[in-house]
Amino acid sequence: MSTPTPSPQVPPGGSPGAPGSSGAPAPSSTTSPDAPGRAAAWLADARESTWLVSLLAVLVAFVLGGLLIAVTDQGTRDAFGYFFARPQDALVAGWTAATDAYGAMLRGAVFDPQARSTTAAFRPITETLVVASPLIAAGLAVALAFRAGLFNIGAQGQLIVGAMFAGLVGFRLDLPLVVHLPLAVLAGVVGGALWGGVVGLLRARTGAHEVIVTIMLNYVAVYLLAYALTTPGFQREGSSNPISPPVADSAAFPLLLGPSFRLHLGFLLVLLAAALVWWLLERSTVGFSWRAVGANPAAARTAGMSVSWAFVGVMLASGALAGLAGAVQLLGTERSLSGGIAGQIGFDAITVALLGRSKPLGVVLAGLLFGALRAGGVLMQASTDTPIDIVLVVQSVIVLLIAAPPLVRTVFRLQPRRRAAATTPRSAAA
Repeated sequence: MSTPTPSPQVPPGGSPGAPGSSGAPAPSSTTSPDAPGRAAAWLADARESTWLVSLLAVLVAFVLGGLLIAVTDQGTRDAFGYFFARPQDALVAGWTAATDAYGAMLRGAVFDPQARSTTAAFRPITETLVVASPLIAAGLAVALAFRAGLFNIGAQGQLIVGAMFAGLVGFRLDLPLVVHLPLAVLAGVVGGALWGGVVGLLRARTGAHEVIVTIMLNYVAVYLLAYALTTPGFQREGSSNPISPPVADSAAFPLLLGPSFRLHLGFLLVLLAAALVWWLLERSTVGFSWRAVGANPAAARTAGMSVSWAFVGVMLASGALAGLAGAVQLLGTERSLSGGIAGQIGFDAITVALLGRSKPLGVVLAGLLFGALRAGGVLMQASTDTPIDIVLVVQSVIVLLIAAPPLVRTVFRLQPRRRAAATTPRSAAA
């Protein structure tokens, strides 16, 4: 026999749910907040976001770089000699040294209003894009491996091998432009993919750690290039220097803005590669399986995914992107193979991937920032006698702070990232 449900108590003159009555229901939690509430919620979310941590890390790096510029400035040091007599002189001198250096860097990276011509005024931004192009491609290579749970420290070696493959096609074959350039780029991509695929295969078949293997293969690639540049197939005829012949004009990236600027088609190709990586990771089944393996290999294996083949596929794709960076570097700017073809691009790519949070858009923005630092550092040194090594210091501080986000949150008193709400009484109590 069922117990009758008691009827709701209605106060005199009221009705259930009427405003002001004791039976009025509590306001729904889905009620939209007012504008100040929305702003506060957005601010709280922004403070907890990893993107804010990255921006603050860059800010701190520039502040510390400015302090270092002030310390190394001779005028500032002289002013500090009588600091207690006139402290404002030392502070003004340090501020002037830092702002002049960063102002010169900005003029060398974005726009130079002091240039003698319009072409020279706009050249800095194009130089930033040129320097950033291989950095973005190599950063995508490292970021793709990071998303799959692999640490590809071998972008430097993969870039070198990709440049070797692209150069061999570029200066040894004589083909029309519509065939020669795509073939040279494809050769660079294939070369990098093969060098990265070795790492994935060793990881999948033998369990060899990719960090150790990629570091060792970096050295192998460096000495392989050094040896190749002494062989008849790579060394320039009539020269005893370790340098290759220049690539044919039909294998070089065409300039986008004419001969007055070095910006070439490779920059657009790198942006296309970033869009492709985004689609691969966020919209494709293969990318989902790679991300699942990176998040939890055991769970991915239980779900029927092949972890071994995922490792091989990820390293193939990562190496291909690094090989693209080598092709862009050779066919776009260098035009000839030499021992320094890679510079520090492969190692800077690790910083770019970390700063970009291993997201394609973040990698593009981080690559542009590092390209601006490199391009602007030249004018900074020439105009203010500030050592260009300050750029390296700024990059190093960025890496340090990105690798230790709790430090940034502590300095700026940011809230820790909120965890998912508890779904059980036991987890709620915990």
